[in-house]
Amino acid sequence: MEKKRVVVIGGGIAGIQASLDLADRGYEVHIVEKSPSIGGHMAQLDKTFPTNDCSMCILSPKMISCADHANVVLHTYSELESVEGSFPDFKVTIREKARFIDTDRCTACGDCIAKCPVKVPSEFEEGLSKRKAVYLPFPQAVPRKVTIDKKHCRMLTQEKCGVCKKACQAGAVDFEQEDAIIELRASVIVLATGFDLMDAAAMPQYGYGICKDVVTSLQLERLLSASGPSNGHLRRPSDDKEPRNLGFIQCVGSRDSKARNYCSSVCCMYATKESILAREHAPDVEIAIFYMDMRATGKGFQEFVSRARDIYGVRYVRSRPAKIQPANGDSGVLMSYETRGAAGESKTEEFDLIVLCPALTPSTNNTDLAEKLDVELDGEGFFRTPDIAHPVDTTGKGILVCGFASGPIDIPDSVSQASAVAARAAELISGGER
Repeated sequence: MEKKRVVVIGGGIAGIQASLDLADRGYEVHIVEKSPSIGGHMAQLDKTFPTNDCSMCILSPKMISCADHANVVLHTYSELESVEGSFPDFKVTIREKARFIDTDRCTACGDCIAKCPVKVPSEFEEGLSKRKAVYLPFPQAVPRKVTIDKKHCRMLTQEKCGVCKKACQAGAVDFEQEDAIIELRASVIVLATGFDLMDAAAMPQYGYGICKDVVTSLQLERLLSASGPSNGHLRRPSDDKEPRNLGFIQCVGSRDSKARNYCSSVCCMYATKESILAREHAPDVEIAIFYMDMRATGKGFQEFVSRARDIYGVRYVRSRPAKIQPANGDSGVLMSYETRGAAGESKTEEFDLIVLCPALTPSTNNTDLAEKLDVELDGEGFFRTPDIAHPVDTTGKGILVCGFASGPIDIPDSVSQASAVAARAAELISGGER
C-alpha cells in the first residue's frame, strides 16, 4: 500500500520536529524550505534560554536526522507553486529553484567559493560580514551543497567570469540549470513558516542605520557566536573595540499601536540570555535592559532573570526610550529615556553599544500561502486557528500550523506544538476525526 504523504512548508525547528515525528509514524514527508538549507533562525543563535545550551548542538542532530530519514524528502531552495484539491487529496506543485549546481556531484569542498570574486552581505550573518556569490549558507548547512546566487553571479548576469566552474574539480557547476517542477499528492499540509525580524530602520528614533553602534538582537547573536564574524569576541561595529557598557531596548515595534500590537513573546528572555553571554565574553562590561514590563512566564524563566540580575549584575530599568543619537562622531550612542512609575523622570545615558529587540513578525510569505491554500490569516498576519478544541487546525480542513506561523511562541513551545501537529495529522489521515 502506498504511503500517505504530508507536505511541511518551512524547515525551521518547528517544521523539522513535525517532519521527524510524522516520518517516525511511517508517513512520507516532503519539506519545502525557501532557503538553501533547513534550520531556520535557530541556526543563527549561539545559545538557547533558559539553560544556555548550545543552539546548534540541539538543532544540528535533528537537521541530519531529517536528511538521513528514509521517509523524509528535502526540497530546499524551493517554494510552493500551487495547491489544488482538498483534504485528504491535495495536489501540490513545488518549484525547486535552480542552484546552478549539480547536487549529486557537489562535495562542498569550497574551491569554488575561494575563487569567486564577488562579495555581498551575508544573510546568515545579518549583514555583519560578506559571503561570495557562490556560497554555503553556514558551516552545518543541510544539505551541505553550495548555491550560486543568480542575482549576484557575474556569469549569470553579465556572462563574464566563470572561475567557479574552472575551480570545481567535481564538475558540479552548471550555468544552464533551470528550475524543476515537482508534483505530488498529499493528505495533509503543515504550515511552519516561522518569523521575520521587523526592520528596525522603520523606527528612526531608535537610531538603527543612523548610529553605527546600534545593532539588532539577532546581530548580537552572531557577534557572540564562535562561528560568527568576530569569532565570538564582543566588538562594537564602529571601531571593533570591546564595549565597556551596552544597553538593550525591548519592544522595538512590539506592543506598539503604530507597528505591532502584540508582544513578541521571547524578547525579555533572549535579552536576558544575551546579557549573560555578553558578560561571559567580556566580564567587565556593564549591561542595562530597558523594558516596559518583564514577561518571564515560562518554567525557570523568572529564576533566569533573577540570576542575570543578582549574579551577573544586569541592571533592569523599567522605562521607555525616547531618542537615540550618536555620542562621539561615529562611535558610541546617547540614549534619552523616561523611567516609569510614581517617581518617573527623564534621563540621558551614554552607551558604547545599543542592542535593539525588534518585533518578530509573521513570515512575508504567509499572505501568498493563505491565498494559494484558501485559509485565513488573523489581523496580524498569523494563520488563524479558530477551533479551540483543535488548536493546530487552520480554517482549511487538513491544513495544520505550528511554531511562530500560528503566533508568537518560543522554541520549546514550538517543538511541543510541532509534535501536536504530527499527532493531529495522524488522527486526520487515519479517519479518527471527522
